[in-house]
Amino acid sequence: MAAAAAVFQAGAATSALTQAQPRVFFQTDFEAANSLSHWNGETKLEPGYHGGRALAVENNREGSEQSRTASVSIPAEAMRGYLVRVSAMAKAENVTSKPNPWNGVKCMLAIETPDRKLWPQAEIGTGTFDWQRLAFTTRVPMDAVSARLVLGLEQVKGKVWFDDVCIAAVKPPVIRMKTSAGAQPFKGHDLARLRGAMVSPDIDAEGLRVLGRDWNANLIRWQLVRHGRQGQSIAMEEYNAWLENELGKLDVALPLCEQNGLYVVVDLHSPPGGKVTSGGYAGSDSRLFTDKACQKRFVEIWEHIARRYKDSKAVWGYDLANEPVEDYVEEGCDDWQALAERAARAIRAVDPVRTIIVEPASWGGPDGLNDLVPLPVSNVVYSVHMYIPHSFTHQGVYGSGPALSYPGVIDGRHWDKAALERALQPVVEFQQTYGVHIYIGEFSAIRWAPGDSAVRYLSDLIDIFESHGWDWSYHAFREWHGWSVEHGPDRNNTKPLPTPTDRQLLLRKWYSQNQKPAW
Repeated sequence: MAAAAAVFQAGAATSALTQAQPRVFFQTDFEAANSLSHWNGETKLEPGYHGGRALAVENNREGSEQSRTASVSIPAEAMRGYLVRVSAMAKAENVTSKPNPWNGVKCMLAIETPDRKLWPQAEIGTGTFDWQRLAFTTRVPMDAVSARLVLGLEQVKGKVWFDDVCIAAVKPPVIRMKTSAGAQPFKGHDLARLRGAMVSPDIDAEGLRVLGRDWNANLIRWQLVRHGRQGQSIAMEEYNAWLENELGKLDVALPLCEQNGLYVVVDLHSPPGGKVTSGGYAGSDSRLFTDKACQKRFVEIWEHIARRYKDSKAVWGYDLANEPVEDYVEEGCDDWQALAERAARAIRAVDPVRTIIVEPASWGGPDGLNDLVPLPVSNVVYSVHMYIPHSFTHQGVYGSGPALSYPGVIDGRHWDKAALERALQPVVEFQQTYGVHIYIGEFSAIRWAPGDSAVRYLSDLIDIFESHGWDWSYHAFREWHGWSVEHGPDRNNTKPLPTPTDRQLLLRKWYSQNQKPAW
């Protein structure tokens, strides 16, 4: 651990290193005599990778205490603003199944700021496996006050070994340069506001008529989404066939959208290479950032989609990837910033005017804009999804837990409209710094939130969106009943109510102010 301590000191003192010598914030191979002196928890050394020694963690306990981990404090101040890669060699023996996707073998960097906690971690399998490299990347917030590397087993039994642990810089902090005031930001439309909803690709003609005519929405976000079993991925040939079938559905829907005055966002919800998430759909992750062939196909797909729809009146924009997650970017592959630019340039070569919509990594949340720089491509709109605080908006979706009300204390802090405004501050700053237009692609609250919590949360959010001139689409219309504003607060009743809910009335109040496209 003496070597690791020396790295701490060098990392804090050195202002910049060459590309060939990346800045290292922490490193240990557990060979020093005092290599465990700074660690807490389960600390035992056994034979390691290629000889030498490794940290070994074993757990045979049952029940709620079924976790054993070792942790070490990392100097957060030195890492502030950096995109860092956490890596280690690991092997496992008889690791049991995870009760939740986030449990299992842990290689995690727990980060705290004054107002939130983050737990980025490597995606690791179960069972028995020989030595393999684990890695993930994460941007350390500029206001981080503490960081702790956690290795071990969480809510599973078995044994795991770790060796050659390293935390190194991948990219320096983003330095924002304010754009000089000029023309109005590009919006891609001439309406006062786009207000609508995300829809299922299986929506029928009547659903589009209700949303566009009866409710007066002027926008839908159309998902190109692939469903499957969690962790599943598919071969490229199968993916291509699936995508062509989904585009066929969109072909049929576009004339109906024109008839009903609905602009369309084409949302590539499931890019090539993504694995099925705990939500049941294939995400913008995994091989999209580790496989050059998947990245090449991603760019080709957008060129194909742009060519297919460049003359469509209804298509407002191309949403490049839904909630991109670059937990780990393989060497030689593009990160999201670079890959988004490649796709945008491919679109521009085919369609010079259509709106390109870019969400930030990771998961498209407001904080992600702290790490994004506007693309050097014309006619781009920037988008985020708003599900903060997540434990409120998604309560009861992935498991049981306490009923959480809004406004109120959630995750140990008080949440109200002012707190939501603070959570969206990175979006406001991005908009003002770069002079760009903002589109809120998704926001919602589960319908069974206690009392009138859901409608109060949605109302406060929409007020904020409107005050900043942002376009928005609610998640979701006639997709899953949990998000439906046509369903009531009883989670056991999966049929729409005969009379409008308070959430439906809220959306329709705002939709009533919409102008329609002049096609």
